[in-house]
Amino acid sequence: MTGVIGILLSLALLMYLAYRGISVIILAPVLAMLAVVFAGEGAQMLGIYTQIFMAKMGSFAVKYFPIFLLGAIFGKLMEDSGSAKIIAKTIINSLGIKHAALAIVLACGLLTYGGVSAFVVAFAVYPLAAALFREADLPKRFIPATIALGAFTFTMTCLPGTSQIHNIIPVSYFGTDMYAAPVIGLCAGVTMMLGGLWWINRRINIYKNEGYGDKQSNEPITIQDQHLPGLWVALLPILVVVLSNFVFQKMLIPGWDTTYLNTDKFGNLDVNKVKSIWSMIMALILAITTVVMFNWGKFTDVNVSMTKGAMGSMLPTFNTASEVGYGGTIASLGAFLLVKEAVINISPGNPLISEVVAVNVLAGITGSASGGLTIALEALGTTYAQLAEQFNINPEWMHRLASMASGGFDSLPHNGAVITLLTICGLSHKQSYKDIFMVSLVIPVTITAITVAILSFII
Repeated sequence: MTGVIGILLSLALLMYLAYRGISVIILAPVLAMLAVVFAGEGAQMLGIYTQIFMAKMGSFAVKYFPIFLLGAIFGKLMEDSGSAKIIAKTIINSLGIKHAALAIVLACGLLTYGGVSAFVVAFAVYPLAAALFREADLPKRFIPATIALGAFTFTMTCLPGTSQIHNIIPVSYFGTDMYAAPVIGLCAGVTMMLGGLWWINRRINIYKNEGYGDKQSNEPITIQDQHLPGLWVALLPILVVVLSNFVFQKMLIPGWDTTYLNTDKFGNLDVNKVKSIWSMIMALILAITTVVMFNWGKFTDVNVSMTKGAMGSMLPTFNTASEVGYGGTIASLGAFLLVKEAVINISPGNPLISEVVAVNVLAGITGSASGGLTIALEALGTTYAQLAEQFNINPEWMHRLASMASGGFDSLPHNGAVITLLTICGLSHKQSYKDIFMVSLVIPVTITAITVAILSFII
């Protein structure tokens, strides 16, 4: 029981202190070790720190650093070339100032649904969002919530066919595919989007008189209109990211000879484990090349822009990696088994409720949507599939609800994506987290709960 108290205390301190602005790079290892001590494993602290915390942190950084690096460079080049600004101006002229939030949500949704990582979306869309909100003179502090709504919610977990990992993980457990429960997913996704937009627009209307704000941090550079590229030139790199990612992932890479991966030299690796990363690396390289080629004369110094983008990728990478290290450490503790069993057995007579609660709670504790989903389904995926058959529940429902549940409590203050998003935008938890909390936690959890209630009534 002491170990469970330690986990909860550690998590509470992590959320509170992260909200207060203390770096998660400092907090994550310290508070992970606090949980270790409470779990009665203090004598193993150094071993746990170097072999579990650092190993998990390092493996994440090694695996995803190319995505962070190339995504940050791409975002910076889109900013410095003026591409982001011309897209923003066009959106304002087409939709009007009152639809600024909708424009950003749709831009994020397009990229996320196309398989672009949420981290890359944040890097790529922030310059566009900043230009759009500055042009409309709307409060900058609402930008993170707008990006979160478009990238972390409906297109990540709800819409059938989305290429995000949260829609792929349940496939192997329930024998479904990425288009599972399309009607449920579409209804829930549209409702999440509309609910989030209602909240953001309401908040913007209340505080619009405060304007964009002066002396903001991490501001994209201001480019005069006469130096802006054409609209289609600006849109081309985004189209390249979405389309080339799809082509590489679905058409090209599956046809490559990758048998060499099944050797000891490469860790006897299945190509499916790296296919999405490979495709995104190639897509971002092509997109970066496209930006540079079509906007060469727009840059003051391409090397400076790329260097700034590369440097800007460091802090988000290690913020998120530290969170992964924290989640891995907590999951390794014996006391965590008690937490896992408790949430799994909340409603043994209704696997829909049990699954949603388990995934949500585990995602909240680990600070990771995919992490919580993986832990829950690795532990009980087979059991949930059997229960679905026993209670005559469509396995596609189990798939869709598992995916939707992963995008709920994961958005607590210590979530790596939330911290990365705030870092990219140059804003703090205190300034912007309340609205992120509403659009990426309260509304998705509410919609998921309503969906469970309706489906439970049907069965």
